[in-house]
Amino acid sequence: MNGVLVVDKPAGLTSHDVVNRVRRILGQKSVGHLGTLDPSATGVLPVVTGNLTRLAQFYLHSEKSYEGEIHFGFATDTYDADGEATTPVREVTLDLEELRERALEFRGRIQQMPPPFSAKKIAGVPAYKLARRKQDVALRPVEVEINEFEILRVEGSSANFRARVASGTYMRSVAHDLGAKMGCGAHLESLRRTAVAEFGIEEAHTLEDLQKAERKGSVEELAVHPRKLLPQFPCVTANDENAALIRSGRAVNLSELSSERLVKVFYGQRELIAIATRIAGTLFHPGIVFVG
Repeated sequence: MNGVLVVDKPAGLTSHDVVNRVRRILGQKSVGHLGTLDPSATGVLPVVTGNLTRLAQFYLHSEKSYEGEIHFGFATDTYDADGEATTPVREVTLDLEELRERALEFRGRIQQMPPPFSAKKIAGVPAYKLARRKQDVALRPVEVEINEFEILRVEGSSANFRARVASGTYMRSVAHDLGAKMGCGAHLESLRRTAVAEFGIEEAHTLEDLQKAERKGSVEELAVHPRKLLPQFPCVTANDENAALIRSGRAVNLSELSSERLVKVFYGQRELIAIATRIAGTLFHPGIVFVG
């Protein structure tokens, strides 16, 4: 199978675990994902299969959307509910308007310290491995971009939020840092990813859904329609002659639909055969070819 499946990742599985499950369900090795989710998080995990694993390079910097809950009263070493408390436990009552004012400070481009328990590498070693061994984790702040961070409601010592962030942003760090600003400590209680790039939670399927569809021979019906992929690139449909040339990696003349540098080339309605780069006018070179 060559396609993109949007998986609704359950809590307790790593993104790699999900990829392995999909490999077993489909009975194929060529499977990858478009953006890691923490094991405790749930929601949108786009999985690419077959020839379309080559699409991953276009999603390295995709915007992501989240919903979640932050618990105030103590911080943890992992910055989420799976960790051990690192500050005294306090009873707090949150004021919605005050919290919303504080949340405004996290919008835009900000400096963020990644969590000690993260995949960030220190001298080639993932930070989480050092943290598990109780060794010093000397991470540096990085610039991240938060396009939306809104506190929706509060109840007791917890607050629900919605966020849209650029790739590389840790919502665990946002929760931790917000707790520090409030002076009471906080950690990420739960997190659900609702979108990655063009892939939304409304088109996500559980692993159980995929398993059932595989038994019925209908997994491809759950895949995202290929023409919906990479919507920033226009679609061009190649005729038989051009399709043959493209599959062999040769430049071809295609109908000029726009001035875009990159186009998606299809053979028929559903077969994505290449991402082509404009050389001049209507002449395109197939930089990435999806062949068998």
